[in-house]
Amino acid sequence: MLNRVHFSLAIALAALTATGPVSALAQDKFIVVQSTTSTQNSGLLDAILPEFETASGIAVRVVAVGTGQAIKNAENGDGDVLLVHAKPAEEKFVADGGGVARFDVMYNDFVIVGPPSDPAGVSGMNDAVAAMREIAEAKAPFASRGDDSGTHKAEQRLWSQAGVDVAAASGDWYRETGSGMGATLNTGVGMGAYILTDRATWISFGNKGEFTVAVEGDPTLFNQYGVILVNPEKHPGVKAAEGQAFIDWLRGEEGQAAIANYKVDGQQLFFPNAK
Repeated sequence: MLNRVHFSLAIALAALTATGPVSALAQDKFIVVQSTTSTQNSGLLDAILPEFETASGIAVRVVAVGTGQAIKNAENGDGDVLLVHAKPAEEKFVADGGGVARFDVMYNDFVIVGPPSDPAGVSGMNDAVAAMREIAEAKAPFASRGDDSGTHKAEQRLWSQAGVDVAAASGDWYRETGSGMGATLNTGVGMGAYILTDRATWISFGNKGEFTVAVEGDPTLFNQYGVILVNPEKHPGVKAAEGQAFIDWLRGEEGQAAIANYKVDGQQLFFPNAK
């Protein structure tokens, strides 16, 4: 009778035989990137990751969630690289020892989209804080992600600057979806609500109906993305060499060109700005 060690070895050998001649090293040649729904919903990662994978031989597995959740996942060591868009939270993550260093990668902007009826009269405005105040005063429907994502953090900052307590309006004119950007846009369009969204997801979104960009062009709506290697000293399972290779590629000439070249309907969605 096989003892336990021999039995386990037999099972392992059988598994390797069943899956073919794939080495353990080849099976381990991947990294996990904790990123945002905007990089996924916009199609950016699907467009550029094959270039990196071909050049490096390293596969990339993306976990696309809100920035807040992505950071929490990285804090737990559930990933090798963090690619998100909430700079203060990213800098805190590094300062707390969760990440090695933060680097700018690319940017775009946020916009406020709304229904053709424009119940708050904000269409054409380029002052985002004033527009949020008008929406609140009109008690016009507003759909929020409500998920601690980078977009939600930006929205909360605007409400704060406008002096609006949206917590008091929750469930009334202010509706929190607790969902990603695409799902929130679907909900907002369905209920005729204003929505703060990153421009890349809006351009890629296929269910716009008659909604249009109502508010844009305010410097406050600038949307910076950063990339961070999860700290291998805190989480020994982090694939530091492979993760750093991805960061170097993303910030290098090839990655920055790939970002710039990604367009939807002739429109560039992200603008590289690695330093």
